Amino acid sequence: MFEPFAKLNQNMFKVDAEGRRATRDGYGEGLLALGETNKSVVVLTADLSESTRTEAFAKKYPERFFECGVAEQNMATIAAGLGISGKTPFISSYATFSPGRNLEQIRTTIAYNDANVKIAGHHAGVSVGPDGATHQATEDIAWMRTMPNMKVIVPCDAVEAKKATLAAAKIKGPVYLRFAREKSPVMTTGKTPFTPGKAELFWDSKKPEVGIVACGLLVATALRAAQELKADGIEVAVINVHTVKPLDGPALRALANRTGALVVAEEHQVAGGLGGAVAEFFAKEGPVPIEFVGLHDTFGQSGPSEELLEFYGMGVGDIKSAVKRAKRRKS
Repeated sequence: MFEPFAKLNQNMFKVDAEGRRATRDGYGEGLLALGETNKSVVVLTADLSESTRTEAFAKKYPERFFECGVAEQNMATIAAGLGISGKTPFISSYATFSPGRNLEQIRTTIAYNDANVKIAGHHAGVSVGPDGATHQATEDIAWMRTMPNMKVIVPCDAVEAKKATLAAAKIKGPVYLRFAREKSPVMTTGKTPFTPGKAELFWDSKKPEVGIVACGLLVATALRAAQELKADGIEVAVINVHTVKPLDGPALRALANRTGALVVAEEHQVAGGLGGAVAEFFAKEGPVPIEFVGLHDTFGQSGPSEELLEFYGMGVGDIKSAVKRAKRRKS
């Protein structure tokens, strides 16, 4: 085992994931828990309380819930005022609308003022499926990662999404949380470590030849790829980089030093997202071969979630192919 990762405990997560739940469900559960323990927490939505799983909070704590209607820009500015007035507001909408439609308000009223606002971007990635390109946010990590003062967290499953929501309330200043619509494998448990800013080792080998760096729904895909690669005689290590900003540089450095080649996997444009952050880090730290799994300068389209992930090169086979390319580039 190598530092800076904690000792890998297979009981802390499920490589063979059991059950499927949407990460947005974990967000809703997190808000309910915060409503009981943190009286400063307030929730705002833009006419999407059911889709963003804020409905339960609204019913239990109506005095702390604000329905802003289809007005994401107003929602952001209202939240900014609340955030600099001692409250901990969570704003909730589809990621194409928040931070998409209200990006300028987030920049000027929230990030510029370092307001204590938590931005929940839902229905991110092509896994939204039939809603199509207009509702598939595939650029949002890039938008928010470049925003001064902003932290960016991309949970890998519903359990981690709840932890991320709880953790965001304790972080001073703006935080972007990215959630998916469709149900996905639940890999982690209550015992799985989660600390904002710290990557976690989810798969290891005695002598890994390539390191896989993943976030969001593609962490499960990376684990399935690791299993199949092991059967093919290729050893890898997989880390869950749930916090894209601030990036866990020591973890990336340790992984690269041990493997000599990396694959970055994300349900996002390869430009500007986790892949961009990792590439920027190693441009400064020292070169290492990196392959990128994600969308390559294209919009999504309507279709079943799993088919879209495969069509756009984000399936198990695509990660396996990227690992093999990265391995070849080492020599």
